Amino acid sequence: METAKKLHPAFQHNYYLFRRKVFKMFGGAFHMYDESGNLLFYSKQKAFKLREDFRVYSDERQTEELLTIKTPQILDFGATYNVQDAATSEAIGAIRRKGLKSIIKDEWIFLSNEGQEIGKLTESSILRALLSRYINLVPQKYVISSADGREVAKIEQHFNPFVLKYSMTIAEPSPPIDRRLLISSGILLAGIERRQW
Repeated sequence: METAKKLHPAFQHNYYLFRRKVFKMFGGAFHMYDESGNLLFYSKQKAFKLREDFRVYSDERQTEELLTIKTPQILDFGATYNVQDAATSEAIGAIRRKGLKSIIKDEWIFLSNEGQEIGKLTESSILRALLSRYINLVPQKYVISSADGREVAKIEQHFNPFVLKYSMTIAEPSPPIDRRLLISSGILLAGIERRQW
């Protein structure tokens, strides 16, 4: 659930565009924009790390760190990514990729700090999922749902053979999954997903 404290304004939007930076030699870099094309977040994926480590900032100058997304285990197919508020050091929850299930149709689960499943992210079509693994021209589509099956958000890949772009639309102003976890899932898709195939 949303936390009682007020979130940073960048987390208050209902539409986000995630764009993976082109021509970055080491690690990864991602920009996230609002509907009007204003930069909301800049994320860096640390290079040469055995454990994935993403840092999310409010701008490219990295003046304000907002989130950290890290996995405690050395890279594996079904890793768990812990999400923390960088300003307050508050643990927000975690996102885990379901490795074996994701061979056919990709699935991630959202976890509370107590390890309870609070939602999941799945590809919306088995046929599209299979085609996207073998034909890189088929854009992926995902649905994020809460533990009770309510649709929380949609993520859609925009076809571009050179630049990886995903858009996220959040269905309601106060989603049952923390907005910081939702944003983190978009970053993980942009940073991790295409490397798996």
